[in-house]
Amino acid sequence: MMNKTASVVIIGGGISGCAIAYSLAKKGVKDVVVVEREYLCSGATGRCGAGVRMQWGTEMNCKLAKYSIEFFETANEELEYEYDIEFKQGGYLIIAATEKEVEQFQKNIKLQNSLGIPSRYITPKEAKEIVPHMDETQILGAAFNPKDGHLNPFHTTQAYANAAQRLGVEIMKFTEVTGIDVENGKIKGVQTTKGYISTPVVVNAAGGYSQLISKMVGVEMPVFSERHQILVTEPVAPMQGPMFMSFSQNIYCQQTPHGSFIMGRGDPNEPRDLRITSSWDFLEEMAKTCIRLLPPLRELRMVRQWSGLYNMSPDRQPIYGPVKEVEGFYLACGFSGHGFMFGPVTGVVISEAILGEEPTIPVHMLGLDRFEKGELILEPSVV
Repeated sequence: MMNKTASVVIIGGGISGCAIAYSLAKKGVKDVVVVEREYLCSGATGRCGAGVRMQWGTEMNCKLAKYSIEFFETANEELEYEYDIEFKQGGYLIIAATEKEVEQFQKNIKLQNSLGIPSRYITPKEAKEIVPHMDETQILGAAFNPKDGHLNPFHTTQAYANAAQRLGVEIMKFTEVTGIDVENGKIKGVQTTKGYISTPVVVNAAGGYSQLISKMVGVEMPVFSERHQILVTEPVAPMQGPMFMSFSQNIYCQQTPHGSFIMGRGDPNEPRDLRITSSWDFLEEMAKTCIRLLPPLRELRMVRQWSGLYNMSPDRQPIYGPVKEVEGFYLACGFSGHGFMFGPVTGVVISEAILGEEPTIPVHMLGLDRFEKGELILEPSVV
């Protein structure tokens, strides 16, 4: 047990926490500490589908994703990573199965194109040229962006962690936060299972556990953590370049670089009690949806399934920045299943907020106070 002092304590060792630590250290901040209750990537980051897309329905999400994907393109060099984050830009093919989706996609693509995102609307026949094993009779059209892709969440987080540590960041693994001290409305320190850390700044990047951390400083957040499940098949020879996705049909399905298919879906009836078990229900529904839209995949054997937590916000967009009730308390949570793909931009905007710098992308409208003001920015394109 030891007591120490830090300029910033970041709670959570997933992509968000490690990216924030790296960005702060790169800006010259000394004595940054990341506290992680298990190993790096043990939470949502290591359990995510790891797809990244710029195809969103709100300007904010488009900008956040575009910034992050452009970072991933050169991340191996920027972070001087000795291995490879395995970024594969095979694109995202998002299918429209209803008239309403057709309209929404055309709107989305107009917005995306205006922001420099090279997405385009395509016919079922063109979609089949991109994913030959799909049943194109099930769809009315599709949106495609060749710059979207997929990467390895473990390598990506490790690349950030290594770069942060080289710049002097301390990462405390297998260390749980048990309390946060607030005096006169200001952060004073963090109590952990390995001692006390005096600090004026705490960042809540705790993913599925973010509401528990906020409660420690008396802040109630309108978020909940919902179990999301994933299925993985045996590896086969490459047959699918892009991520195949549908909002109304409730599926995302991607072939990873080593050949396995990884797929998931949402379910509003999933438990919200932090459990990360697996269910037969999911397995059955996932398989049904998959073989209806991508018939040849019925031949694949399933290898395993797992689950993780989506930290859901009321408008499905992140909650960023300071909390007015508690000086020195910052949020990077409520990502609603998109925290991994926003990792790089999260690192940058949170470090800028802490240092009072001009933001690279103005995210002040994504503060916690938007919910009480009723200024939600609803994202139409989520699975």
